[in-house]
Amino acid sequence: MEIIKTNQLTKIYSDNGMKVLAVNNVDISIKQGEFTAIVGPSGSGKTTLLNMIGGLDNITQGSVEISGTDISSLSENELIDFRLQNIGFVFQAYNLIPVLTAKENVEFIMLLQGVSEKERQLRSEALLKEVGLEDKLDVRPNQLSGGQQQRVAVARALASKPRFILADEPTANLDSSSTTNLLNIMAEMNEKENVTFLFSTHDQRVIDRAKRIITIEDGKIISDERA
Repeated sequence: MEIIKTNQLTKIYSDNGMKVLAVNNVDISIKQGEFTAIVGPSGSGKTTLLNMIGGLDNITQGSVEISGTDISSLSENELIDFRLQNIGFVFQAYNLIPVLTAKENVEFIMLLQGVSEKERQLRSEALLKEVGLEDKLDVRPNQLSGGQQQRVAVARALASKPRFILADEPTANLDSSSTTNLLNIMAEMNEKENVTFLFSTHDQRVIDRAKRIITIEDGKIISDERA
């Protein structure tokens, strides 16, 4: 089942009066259960592409369809709600809320969705156990290592029961051991639970684990290969 489809997706920035073509007529189709890495050098447009797919960046031209919904046609409030219900995000900088515990960080997105307190508690604890942090439920982010914070971020991304997860350079701030641990967790979720992951990365360790590699340079796709 196709869950992400871009059609001639284009992003033009204005930089001191000069137009910069960051993403150039990109067509991508992602099906349920794929484990895909978008790769390319810095400035190639991969993060911009991911942000447009996630509804975090405005589209200059073209369209993004998520399970048949053209997100460019949604109002700002509709788009916020659509992201909340359909897309999980894992960022390079973790983006955890510092005053909340690991469990509260995972619960927060479900609170926004209106999930009951009992279900929030059960699901957050189950997800943190799944990522190996059942002993860190009441610990705040500043008391966790980078790898542990990123595992909390993965649990939080899964908490909303999204259609897919967008991961933008999720291993950039992690050491080799933490990266291996995180990738093992995500690969297992992909294989056992059919969770769809779309990465933006230049980390060879992520590329080696991906089942499909889309290479982008100067805003254009130059190759699309399955492992």
